Amino acid sequence: MAGNMFDIQEELKKLPDKPGVYLMHDAHDAIIYVGKAVNLKNRVRQYFRASHNEGIRKDQMVKQIACFEYIITDSELEALVLECNLIKEHRPKYNTLLKDDKTYPYIKVTLGETYPRVLFSRQMKKDKSQYFGPYTSAGAVKDTIDLIQKIYCLRTCSRQLPRDTGKDRPCLNYHIHQCKAPCQGYISPEEYRAQIKKALDFLNGNYKPVIAELTEKMQAASDALEFEKAMECRDLINSVRQVSEKQKVTSSDGEDKDIIALAKDDRDAVVQVFFVRDGRLIGREHFYVTIAVGDTTKQILTSFVKQFYAGTPFIPKEIMLQTEIEEEEIIEQWLSGRRGQKVRIRVPQKGMKEKLVDLAQKNARLVLNQDKERLKREEGRTIGAMKEIAKLLGIEGLNRVEAFDISNTNGFESVGSMVVYEKGKPCRSDYRKFKLRTVTGPDDYASMYEVLTRRFTHGMEERRERAEKKLDDAYGSFTRFPDLIMMDGGRGQVNIALRVLEELGLSIPVCGMVKDDFHRTRGLYFNNVELPIDRDSEGFKLITRIQDEAHRFAIEFHRSLRSKEQVHSALDDIPGIGPARRKALMRYFQSIDAIRAASVEQLCEAESMNERAARAVYQFFHDEKGSGEDAKKFL
Repeated sequence: MAGNMFDIQEELKKLPDKPGVYLMHDAHDAIIYVGKAVNLKNRVRQYFRASHNEGIRKDQMVKQIACFEYIITDSELEALVLECNLIKEHRPKYNTLLKDDKTYPYIKVTLGETYPRVLFSRQMKKDKSQYFGPYTSAGAVKDTIDLIQKIYCLRTCSRQLPRDTGKDRPCLNYHIHQCKAPCQGYISPEEYRAQIKKALDFLNGNYKPVIAELTEKMQAASDALEFEKAMECRDLINSVRQVSEKQKVTSSDGEDKDIIALAKDDRDAVVQVFFVRDGRLIGREHFYVTIAVGDTTKQILTSFVKQFYAGTPFIPKEIMLQTEIEEEEIIEQWLSGRRGQKVRIRVPQKGMKEKLVDLAQKNARLVLNQDKERLKREEGRTIGAMKEIAKLLGIEGLNRVEAFDISNTNGFESVGSMVVYEKGKPCRSDYRKFKLRTVTGPDDYASMYEVLTRRFTHGMEERRERAEKKLDDAYGSFTRFPDLIMMDGGRGQVNIALRVLEELGLSIPVCGMVKDDFHRTRGLYFNNVELPIDRDSEGFKLITRIQDEAHRFAIEFHRSLRSKEQVHSALDDIPGIGPARRKALMRYFQSIDAIRAASVEQLCEAESMNERAARAVYQFFHDEKGSGEDAKKFL
């Protein structure tokens, strides 16, 4: 996303009231901060409020934000875990608290052991163990592990069993009836595995029996006035509920997957792709698809999968879709050949995978809906604004507008610019620059006369050539004439344009973009009348953009022609007035016109100037020949 096309205030209005993760980008599109929010609208808006204080570091970050994006989730937990994944992936400059790979805890069940254990872990490895999580509360995880060990009498020691069976006495847990002492062989591997299975069922969400039992114990302790014991049961219940909350943005299989879903309307579709790498959701992309009337989700997805994976270098092991696609077996074979091993295409029907596909579809729908709003606003800013201007001027069929401006430095290296807007948008491929050939000095009218004459003469010649060669009607940039010419100025500039058109036998409406004393656009000069415009209208804003663009383009071209060797002014032609005195004069008087109007005494007031130099300057500007010959006698 390009920051210069991103209107932060407009995008803030579109933020949803949903949990999710937001990513802040700088002007180079680098991710500089990742954060999570219970409510994206409230949280992201806070950064851009003048009264809000995020601290010195965050304030520095806000100044660098050029644009932002976000991913909605179904819960705060998912937002928190996704935030961690994205920080690990992108390492943003302003995220300092969550850069450690050991941010979130897991519950690890060591199924590779004869007598498995339930452990606390900060890392998820590709081993024979089964992992649950990550979770948001390390304390709740530890309490739950302790609870599981107590309920199912699981071992907590690190002995190598059955190798170390009987080598040492059983630990204290055996004597307080919290362990069956597999270290002594008091419980068989089969019986122990049955207990582990119950623990796994609990971790997979079947925790209602445990909560019911703890609730009963809590009530009994409360009735017996054993409030401390009742509080312990209450805290354990809260820990169980916290750990049992589901999240789906990280899985324990550690595989690479792409999750693809779309949302569509009658004309357009948005396809959302979630990228899962090593079991973690690390990012997403959305793609706009133009569709035909009657295209089904199945057809759109089929076409997208073919085009997307034909152009991407990485093929994941599994692709999860919201619906079946056509030619699924052939596409699987093609993708497997590209990857070099089996690729599976799946349409999950239940569980976490199905919910992850649903989450991708929700994000696609959000992008599509917001894009509709953006397009509607964009149409108002462009086509709608052109219609406003056409109505104001009484012009029908206003589609193409050309605007012209002149730029020079004290008459040196005068240049002209032509900018083109079609349907209210800049058509930069049709922009043109003109280096003045016949005009010397700061004569904007003569300069504009030359620019317009060259522009339309060139266009007419190209039209004749194409007609003689019987070429098709595909016009070039110069052969296409505008529906309206906009001049950067009032009556004088408009009359110059009308004169050129009359001489060439052309009939094109011409208006002038008139500015006020503060150099701000105030209205249009058309048919010898200045027409005021509502400053809050989209038409007025478009006129301002066109005028600013014409001016910018001319200035840019003029600067490109200048270098240290090319910078020139009338002062350079005065014998004996070197760089130091030229700078001093310009610094003191601000312009050549002010220097020309100054007396000898006033010229002497500038730094580095003496009477002889001042008389040389005065004589140069007041010598009728303009050659400065008489100035030499003073030096």
